[in-house]
Amino acid sequence: MSKVVLITGGSSGIGKSVGEFLTEKGYTVYGTSRNPNKYTSSIFKIIALDVTKTETIATAINTVIEAEGRIDVLINNAGVGITGPIEEIPEAEIKANFETNFFGPINVIKAVLPQMRKQHAGLIINITSIAGYMGLPYRGIYSASKGALEIITEAFRMEIKDFNIEMTNVAPGDFATNIASGRFHAPIQENSPYQKPYGNTLKLMDAHVDEGKDPLLMAKAVFKVINTKKPKGHYKVGEFMQKFSIVLKRILPDKMYEKMLLNHYKL
Repeated sequence: MSKVVLITGGSSGIGKSVGEFLTEKGYTVYGTSRNPNKYTSSIFKIIALDVTKTETIATAINTVIEAEGRIDVLINNAGVGITGPIEEIPEAEIKANFETNFFGPINVIKAVLPQMRKQHAGLIINITSIAGYMGLPYRGIYSASKGALEIITEAFRMEIKDFNIEMTNVAPGDFATNIASGRFHAPIQENSPYQKPYGNTLKLMDAHVDEGKDPLLMAKAVFKVINTKKPKGHYKVGEFMQKFSIVLKRILPDKMYEKMLLNHYKL
């Protein structure tokens, strides 16, 4: 029997690539979008869901269960970027980022767990970010929201182990997607003390995304995790140096690692 997969944020970028790859592998895939009517040419079903609105989460999950009778894999992929000096990012934007990147996935997990517990089986994959392993300059809020999801997954894994439900994180580095166009950018203010360093860092970040890897690499990584009997808690996908930077954070003194980041961002 074909596994049923639900992917939040499945209409573009990594979510779309994962959905298409899994569909070609014979999975029954449902992607989600806040505006599903815009994606009528998708090779897998796109249904309505906004991770910041719990009523749409419940409706989407019930739609899949009514159609298929089960949900075998949930991929929490919906997320948004945010950049800017922390001092200058409006509080409302900080909260909005956490609503999508942290509270949203938690609420989707809460909504799907009763069905997976009923099945006595299931896999939940949280798409986080290598940025979540370190506090990056002018990406601090994004790092924090993704890092929070990484950590809470560790707790979730232990709490749901008796139900035969697995949970893991897959953290991508820079991939060639449209995330840069959809993220909140705190404006570069002419009278700001951060004007020059933030402006230069923003250009560097956008260049990294433009030069990023093909999202198909993430699709293959997710496929591999789905077919792993007992997935580990954390997976990283991306350039060697991006993954190695996590290792360096563990072994280098704090000040040395901080200096390495400052040199990388030319700050």
